[in-house]
Amino acid sequence: MNWLNTGGIAIGLAMDAFAVAIAAGLTIERLTGRHVFRIAFHFGLFQFMMPVIGWFCGRSIAQYIQEYDHWVAFGLLGVIGGKMLWDGIFGSDNGFRKDPSRSWSLVMLSLATSIDALVVGLSMAVLGVSIWWPSVVIGLVAGLMSLIGIRLGSRLGNHTRRWAECFGGLVLIGIGVRILLVHLTGG
Repeated sequence: MNWLNTGGIAIGLAMDAFAVAIAAGLTIERLTGRHVFRIAFHFGLFQFMMPVIGWFCGRSIAQYIQEYDHWVAFGLLGVIGGKMLWDGIFGSDNGFRKDPSRSWSLVMLSLATSIDALVVGLSMAVLGVSIWWPSVVIGLVAGLMSLIGIRLGSRLGNHTRRWAECFGGLVLIGIGVRILLVHLTGG
């Protein structure tokens, strides 16, 4: 997997975390370094772990779906990207009612923003791509974008969340189309 694909996937996956971090920043009355660290660390950690888990799960089924693996990757990335795009356009702007950087709220948000990374890991296993370098990049990008997002959220209005989700969805759909085209054209 080249740098462009890895970076595109990392940015696309990080958009959910970025959007949630912005929303978290909007709801925390006095943002501190502890809030920023907890959100960025956990979102980055989960974004790193989930592709690895998905990859290991995908390795066990890869031999059964090699003939149509490019369609699986295209479909999974298309569905995830489409959902992100849909949520960005039609989703609600509901805020949090308590500190989202603490306890189960943080774990659930970290898990929710990284489910798509699990599917990407599964897709990478199906395509026979090594997971370690992409997972490190995905985790670091998600952590950095979460750090930026929570800081921005404490300063900006709610409109940024929708833009980030739309952009992330379009990136994932584009990567799915590229995987399909590369496989179908042999290049």
